[in-house]
Amino acid sequence: MTQLDRRLHAYRPDLADSALSGKVDAAAFTEGKRKRVIVPVSDLRSKPEQASGPQSQILYGDEVTVFEQANGWSWVQALRDGYVGYLPDTELADTGNAPTHRICVPRTFIYSGADLRFRHTTALSLGSVVEITEFVDNRGSRYGMLPDGTAIFAKHLRAIDETVADYVTTAESLINTPYLWGGTSGFGIDCSGLVQLAMLDAGRNVLRDSDMQGAHLGEILDAGENYANLQRGDLVFWPGHVAIMASPDMMIHANGHTMTVAYEPLREAIERIAYLYDLPSHFRRP
Repeated sequence: MTQLDRRLHAYRPDLADSALSGKVDAAAFTEGKRKRVIVPVSDLRSKPEQASGPQSQILYGDEVTVFEQANGWSWVQALRDGYVGYLPDTELADTGNAPTHRICVPRTFIYSGADLRFRHTTALSLGSVVEITEFVDNRGSRYGMLPDGTAIFAKHLRAIDETVADYVTTAESLINTPYLWGGTSGFGIDCSGLVQLAMLDAGRNVLRDSDMQGAHLGEILDAGENYANLQRGDLVFWPGHVAIMASPDMMIHANGHTMTVAYEPLREAIERIAYLYDLPSHFRRP
């Protein structure tokens, strides 16, 4: 049997996705069941235990396929990017109605009603999807109402089929967001999570990790002498890291150097990173 990437293919010796029948060895196969994430951000772990650090995250409203539920944990595959892992059963519910809108700002609050003075019940990240049943005007502001009567400021919502033209603008809106290994949200994010979330806002579903993005996203680019061929939106890859070009000589990335999403001059970053790791491995144009 061909060895498949376990991050993107749900299979274990005892159980596997039925779509992999004939491709992997497993004692049993299952089609799984669709569920939806009902917490602001759900950590996707490589093992069904709290001590296992998040390998990725799934945002509020996103769907997963659940292949197994046991001992309080669900073994799932994210519908949007195909990532496989474990998350708590309590963070999932039946899919219900389809989402109508997506959060289009880095972070926003859900209020107990259509008034900014009301108690907020939780906060959601950029990229989260919600069902809006109606819009309500109150004291000069407009709110989108959720099925349970809670509300989100309408200007923080975008119809689910609407996208931005420039994904880099979305990445720039996340400046100073804390760096978080495995993070994919406006509350904390890593380098490939920044690329993924910004491109989601532009209507593109891309793979999760930097090695996946470096192998599949866009076309290989000849950066030219002194990197003269680079332009806004191009991607710079190192082993285990990715950055977005905000201009021909300035990049933006979620990084462990500042522990934030930050701008950094390309040549300064190359010099700094080469000291500990290596020069860029390649460049791609999405």
